[in-house]
Amino acid sequence: MTEFLQATVRGISTGSIYGLLALGFVIIYKSTQVLSFAQRGLTILGAFWGVYFASELDLNFWIAAPLAIAFAGVLGVTIERLILRPMVGKPVFSVAILTIGLDIILVVIAANLISVNIRTVNDPWGLKTVSFGDVVIPQKDVATIIAAALSLVLFTLFFRYSRFGLAMRATAADQEVSLAQGITVTRVFASSWALAAMLAALAGILLGAGTGVAPALGTKAIRALPAAVVGGLDSITGAIVGGLLIGLIEGYVTIYQADYLGFLGNNFSDVVAWVVMFAVLLVRPYGLFGTREVERV
Repeated sequence: MTEFLQATVRGISTGSIYGLLALGFVIIYKSTQVLSFAQRGLTILGAFWGVYFASELDLNFWIAAPLAIAFAGVLGVTIERLILRPMVGKPVFSVAILTIGLDIILVVIAANLISVNIRTVNDPWGLKTVSFGDVVIPQKDVATIIAAALSLVLFTLFFRYSRFGLAMRATAADQEVSLAQGITVTRVFASSWALAAMLAALAGILLGAGTGVAPALGTKAIRALPAAVVGGLDSITGAIVGGLLIGLIEGYVTIYQADYLGFLGNNFSDVVAWVVMFAVLLVRPYGLFGTREVERV
């Protein structure tokens, strides 16, 4: 039971990060109808800025983290205006391929900046733990769950009740009607990329807390794509549920797979997210909460 509880907490912590990243996929997809593959690069670069402000400039973590997130937002707007906006009206497939190239560029830049050494973001939790009976939980996991939950709640409130959130929802529903109603669609596009980049930076900082930031962090971030697909690419609820689902499954597989499914080999938890995605797509191609589209021929 102790192992199960610890795996559950770890799974929720990891799933919370996946949820943040998956939300970035959903925000961009809902507003632009483009699946962006640049979240991994934005995550690593955001984590680097956390390292730079905390370690290089020796700023307090609570100052360094917001600064890194703000810088990520500026980068998101810059990417949309300089790279994505000229592609408006072009085939969606071409734009998606462009984001793959963008991701590779961002990953290479971030990897060179971070170098081969593990870098710290000077988080206040480090490797400290908290105990609940026999269950020992890293403070980092508790902080991650709280930070991700607050971020998701704040974004949901913003998206549903603010004027600009209404503009984003209108643009996601129909861009032409939104233009006719006086909504500046290009501003919505830029804001979507800014929000996605800021969520990625927060996720990168949380991933790097405790254990440190390294280029390999990107292999963890890319698993948010299956989380977004499983939940449904046009569903905010789906992004959250998909992230938690993938995180929990990874946590349980890490603990129990060697004992019960040892024939699958070592580190099967690294690929189980993709296996879950394939299984869900076979049954529900639009994801668990995605909008079902019916086309008549």
